[in-house]
Amino acid sequence: MYDSKDLVLLIKSRVPLIVIETRDERRALNLLIENTVQLRDYHAVHKWSITEGLQRIDIALEPQRFNADPAEALRHILSVERPGIYVLLDFHPYLKDPMHVRLIKDLCLRQDPPRTLILLSHSIEVPAELEHFSARFELSLPDETERERIVREVAAEWVKDGGKTVKTDASAFERLISNLAGLTAPDTRRLARNAIYNDGAISHNDVERVMRAKHELLNRNGLLAYEYETAQFSEVGGLRRLKHWLETRRQAFLDDSRTTRLDPPDGLLLIGVQGCGKSLSAKATAGILGIPLVRLDFGSLYDKYHGESERRLRNALETAEVVAPCVLWIDEIEKGIASSDTDGGTSRRLLGYFLTWLAEKQARVFVVATANDISSLPPELIRKGRFDEIFFVDLPGHAVRQDIFAVHLRKRGIDPQRFDLGQLAEASRGFSGAEIEQAVVAALYRAHAEGGEMTGAHVLEELRNTSPLSVVMAEQLQALRDWASERAVSAD
Repeated sequence: MYDSKDLVLLIKSRVPLIVIETRDERRALNLLIENTVQLRDYHAVHKWSITEGLQRIDIALEPQRFNADPAEALRHILSVERPGIYVLLDFHPYLKDPMHVRLIKDLCLRQDPPRTLILLSHSIEVPAELEHFSARFELSLPDETERERIVREVAAEWVKDGGKTVKTDASAFERLISNLAGLTAPDTRRLARNAIYNDGAISHNDVERVMRAKHELLNRNGLLAYEYETAQFSEVGGLRRLKHWLETRRQAFLDDSRTTRLDPPDGLLLIGVQGCGKSLSAKATAGILGIPLVRLDFGSLYDKYHGESERRLRNALETAEVVAPCVLWIDEIEKGIASSDTDGGTSRRLLGYFLTWLAEKQARVFVVATANDISSLPPELIRKGRFDEIFFVDLPGHAVRQDIFAVHLRKRGIDPQRFDLGQLAEASRGFSGAEIEQAVVAALYRAHAEGGEMTGAHVLEELRNTSPLSVVMAEQLQALRDWASERAVSAD
């Protein structure tokens, strides 16, 4: 594995301070112990924690609890005249103390004999004084072979605990192994145990439960919303050109690009009038591709602390890559990247990071970005080649309006055949899908207040009493259409 080679190389290069951010502490420690034997000059491996103090872990020795104090532990390491590796567990709170920072700097400066300090925790911010002494090491997640080994071990545990042979079929087993990608070894084991110990079997229902649990584990910051049911949106009315475009690229996206020799599509940008179905289009995209949909609200990324917004974006995109293959729906993208002179350059940094990620991403993440206000979109986002295509979602036509009325009537338990859908569609010319839904809802309230069933007359009355957005904002809508006529493809 690359883990072993890279870690040994850092130690051999005498990097005095190595930073490892991971929640899989045990796996990181085992990796260190297993690979110190590759060093020409054998290095003893010690770990430190606030509860146990210093302890040598490459051989079984008792912990030195008298060295539990952070400053005393660092002074002790300074006094040792033999090469060694010292893993400081969860030391990040103590990096705010100037005394501890100075002691670590002294260790980094005094490298005779060579001593390697390793900071190991879930999150570590290295002080500026120590940055140029340090290197970060990324512990890779279990690969397919390791995930399969873990699942088989859990199945053997089930049998040993008195269960019968685990029932499964090949496709469900393969899907489970694939969907456990992106998790640490402990989380992989935990979810595999949940699937097998539930009923002594690995079924497709178990795979769906694993996907939900996996998303909850990865999305601890709550930046992404996971949509589980998107298949039905592939059958929605309208969006003819968008659907055809997706169908022609579906296999290229899902297949391994090395076998198809085609670059997998990266994503699309949806521009349109509010309430005209951009959200529906994003869900339809996931339904047509047959993969999960995760939604990111760019506006929720902002944080008052410097650098925190960029970190939140990085975490969200990393989570999307782990969930891959998936559709990443970035709703109202202009809210997060519109240029502003009042945010200290945060929006520009977010835009720069997002565009770099979009150009360099390797994971099968299909991006669907939606926008209402084109005037706020920076030119570098909408230039040719940034997205595979820009689609314009306009107000629904006559036939699509009929479909929309039928959908919202059926949704409320009303038979659409009782209504003249053609008449309703004609009366709702210039209405968005959202405005049509609200007309149906308002008509239901009116009928309920009158003590009778809703009729077409109720709906027509509500339509007459509504000024649609296409009338209220006619100039802005025409400007949007003019812009889209030269730069975008109609989704319908």
